Amino acid sequence: MDYVKPTEVAETFLVAGATKAMLGVSDLIVRGMLSGALLGIATTVAFSANAQGLPPVVGAVLFPAGFAMIVTLGLELVTGNFALLPSAWVAGKTELSGVVRNLLWVFLGNLIGSCLYAGLFSAVMTQFHRAPATGAAALIVAAAQAKTLAYQKLGATGIWLVITKAMLCNWMVCLGVVMGMTSRSTLGKIVACWLPIFVFFALGYEHSVVNMFVIPAGIWMGAPISLSDWWLWNQIPVTLGNLLGGFLFVGLPMLTMRAKTQPQHFPEAQIVSFHDAKSETAEA
Repeated sequence: MDYVKPTEVAETFLVAGATKAMLGVSDLIVRGMLSGALLGIATTVAFSANAQGLPPVVGAVLFPAGFAMIVTLGLELVTGNFALLPSAWVAGKTELSGVVRNLLWVFLGNLIGSCLYAGLFSAVMTQFHRAPATGAAALIVAAAQAKTLAYQKLGATGIWLVITKAMLCNWMVCLGVVMGMTSRSTLGKIVACWLPIFVFFALGYEHSVVNMFVIPAGIWMGAPISLSDWWLWNQIPVTLGNLLGGFLFVGLPMLTMRAKTQPQHFPEAQIVSFHDAKSETAEA
């Protein structure tokens, strides 16, 4: 059957985290760059729909296409890894050093890919900075300011607000990772992961990798935002909120689901692939 039971999903979830912890640095950076660029592309598609006068919900329906490509291609997204990797470490399937290495290099890869696409997009939309931002570009400039200067005006309240919105965002994003594991078919994975990603984008929550594209693109197209505005009022608190939300709201519950149905002893890391691990579990 195409459907994967929740208990199997919980096991696959932990195996995925352990497997990702063993990837080499070059793999992490390349896969991270591709993920950052794909989310940036998906974001521009969503804003382009809104710029055509369509309701914002239409952009939210379109945006998960980028996430679906990341899931089906097995790329690296730091926000999803915020739930996968720490959970695998708590379960004893990997070392803390592997968790930290993965998160740092994937974050860097996501940042490079997002900024690379932001530079190319801003050059195209402004005719290499010879024309003002209009249409989707103007919406991105406004969004960049809303994601930084608007929080700055609120002071300390703005920091708590952005952290909370980031926690809620990654609850849905990491749930999208889990939902992608509930099906064995490509179409099933795409449909399943689409649902929570649509929800987070429609509600306007804060996603650190999306913001790695939106804010630099906004700056390069004329938004009066400094690097300190970007990092202090958005990127750092959003990343922290994404980490907390992913682990607390998805990682820990998945550990609980697995612990109730599986013995507490975990074999040493002998994992080659998700499919091998799942086969061993089925045979046992």
